[in-house]
Amino acid sequence: MPTILGQNQYGKAENRVVKITRDGDTHHIKDLNVSVALSGDMDDVHYSGSNANVLPTDTTKNTVFAFAKEHGIESAEQFGIHLARHFVSSQEPIHRARIRIEEYSWERIATSDGNSRFIGADEVNHSFARKGMETRVSQITYDGENWEVISGLKDLTVMNSTNSEFWGYVKDKYTTLKEAYDRILATDVSARWRYNWTSDEQRMPNWEKSYEQARKHMLQAFAETYSLSLQQTLYQMGSRIINSRSEIDEIRFSLPNNHHFLVDLEPFGLKNDNEVYFAADRPYGLIEATVLRDGVEPKIPVDMTNL
Repeated sequence: MPTILGQNQYGKAENRVVKITRDGDTHHIKDLNVSVALSGDMDDVHYSGSNANVLPTDTTKNTVFAFAKEHGIESAEQFGIHLARHFVSSQEPIHRARIRIEEYSWERIATSDGNSRFIGADEVNHSFARKGMETRVSQITYDGENWEVISGLKDLTVMNSTNSEFWGYVKDKYTTLKEAYDRILATDVSARWRYNWTSDEQRMPNWEKSYEQARKHMLQAFAETYSLSLQQTLYQMGSRIINSRSEIDEIRFSLPNNHHFLVDLEPFGLKNDNEVYFAADRPYGLIEATVLRDGVEPKIPVDMTNL
């Protein structure tokens, strides 16, 4: 045979599942986009077309919805763990399951006392608005013995309107950028962090609390760092998380530098005293790096495009 089969996997991608938990009149929403990828003894289906070892992707889709009912959705990570364990333990040909999850956040709509009385309820706890902030992401991988849980977020837009500089850089004949001693620092945070929980014998982290705390420490470090470069800010964000959360060993960032340029108002007889900026969406500087606990080997892919 002139060719052989290499790495392969299959599953159902982007299963949108919304779980409503009704606690009396108070409702709670979990809104997930779940992708399942399975791998194992799949040579025959590629070589001969035999489906004897193939669990249909439609079945994996159905499992996602059934598990939302049977297990509930305590957190994206916990839900992914339930799914990965099920596929590997229930299907002998499946040796590895990878579950990727995006979570979309909702916030409760506050209503006026008058409106609450009008509809005959003391309090309205079932109306929500989709948050226009970040998307929470998770990837859970299980091979029957070991777990790998990578969580994080993307599209979290942040800005410091001062306390940022950029000067002392290399200059050559093509350099036109002026040194800045008071600039806007803005970026869209994409971050992935890896948990050191790898075995059922270990104590499992509190996934919801861990995410909230990692996000909090990240934002606090961004706000509290007097920045001489976006690289410096990135390192402080990662270090704050590693030093504050013992369950996290590694974090990788991809941070575009969303440039804001002072507009020249002199042609209009006006002075621009760091007040009016042009927000350029492209091209942009792209700063990427991994921050690790000392002695830990990096495992998060350098290219997070498909993570």
